[in-house]
Amino acid sequence: MSDDRPPEDNPAENAVPPGDDAENRIRTTDPGKSATPLRLRALLIIIAVVLLGLDLLTKTIVVAELTPGVPVPIIGDFARLSLVRNPGAAFSMATGMTWLLTLVASAVVIGVIRIGRTLRSLWWTIGLGMVLGGALGNLVDRFFRAPGPLQGHVVDFIAIGWWPVFNLADSSIVCGAILLVVLTVFGFEPDGTRTGHGHAEETDTETAAEPDGPSDNGANGAASSKGNEA
Repeated sequence: MSDDRPPEDNPAENAVPPGDDAENRIRTTDPGKSATPLRLRALLIIIAVVLLGLDLLTKTIVVAELTPGVPVPIIGDFARLSLVRNPGAAFSMATGMTWLLTLVASAVVIGVIRIGRTLRSLWWTIGLGMVLGGALGNLVDRFFRAPGPLQGHVVDFIAIGWWPVFNLADSSIVCGAILLVVLTVFGFEPDGTRTGHGHAEETDTETAAEPDGPSDNGANGAASSKGNEA
């Protein structure tokens, strides 16, 4: 008979690295923990890219087909297409601060990207994607259109009633910003939590876990004391 025995497992191979607890091991082995954030980031990028593409496409068509100062009626005089070169912000505001508006738009893009790394909320993802896409659309005009980098004039072409002429990027920024304000007012955070609800739920759970009457240890102790006296 052979005295060979199967090799024993090396304890060093199975040892848990220092500081590595069970929670970290579960997080590492469970791909579902990181799937949702990655999908939300991808959705943020997709929304921004789609809106940026639509904005650039419509501006290219308008510049090629329309003449400045010659509006094209869509619904009478209420809705029309009118090519305007806007040196200011959305809806022709702050027309004398083109370079500053370019820096502000760049800061908005950087801020949205930084927030996007912590996203756990679908609605925050949609809102930030709209703001990012619109900001990038107008930022492209600032850098690449006349009269030059940081001074480029934004192409506006949508005229509704008495409202200042705007473009798809402006609409995207405004709608996204409104959505983010609504989410903030109702307490929804970018990380998927809701302000004022998490602590209340934790308190309710702790209250429900507390027994109404004396603890079992106290009852057992009283019973044991009576037995000793007898």
